[in-house]
Amino acid sequence: MTDIFMPTPIQTASLTPFRSDDELMDLLIQRLPERLQKVLNWLREPDHKWVRIPAGMLFMLGGVLSILPVLGLWMLPVGVMLLSQDIPLFRRLQGRVLRWIERKHPDWLGLPADSAGS
Repeated sequence: MTDIFMPTPIQTASLTPFRSDDELMDLLIQRLPERLQKVLNWLREPDHKWVRIPAGMLFMLGGVLSILPVLGLWMLPVGVMLLSQDIPLFRRLQGRVLRWIERKHPDWLGLPADSAGS
């Protein structure tokens, strides 16, 4: 998958290495429990589109129905992340969120605060 975002002048000027959306997503997934890492990495593979799209839609529906027990708002970003593999609008949204996390909360990605330019 190609990354539609180019390094910002701030990233270039501060010598912050440019990371693709896939690299940032991999860093974020590495922070999760091992079992969840395996599931998400499996779902992100191109051959599993037939499972990823319905799962993403169900997660988003669960996020919308967050007033019910068990379902919650946490399901909405998971659904967007899954659908971003196949839908350009969600891919752009995911890229913006990942860049924001990289700038404002590098510890969420397991990065030192200095490497994110903050």
